[in-house]
Amino acid sequence: MPRRFLRGLIRGLLVVWPVMLYLLSVIFLLGIVVALREGWTTADGMYFAMVTALTVGYGDLTPKSLLGRLLALIIGVHGIVFTGVIVAVAVSSLRGVLVSIHGNLDKFNE
Repeated sequence: MPRRFLRGLIRGLLVVWPVMLYLLSVIFLLGIVVALREGWTTADGMYFAMVTALTVGYGDLTPKSLLGRLLALIIGVHGIVFTGVIVAVAVSSLRGVLVSIHGNLDKFNE
């Protein structure tokens, strides 16, 4: 079962990779823009972008400018969509495995 799930997960990620690439590109580019605006290093900007995108938000780096804060919101929204895409692919893969094992899953919805 785990092997089938992983194959389905990888297959699903290969389908949505353009969306994932777009989301990651926007997250990292906006992180670099925030870093330039706030006077941080590029590495700090990318770290801030990933922490914000994954909605962890440690608070060790916080933008002070209005533009930086607005970009942080956009980064957060893109991160939520990124996480949602991964979860959707994982659920689809798991459903495929369960259907192959148990057949039709409609009996579980009753």
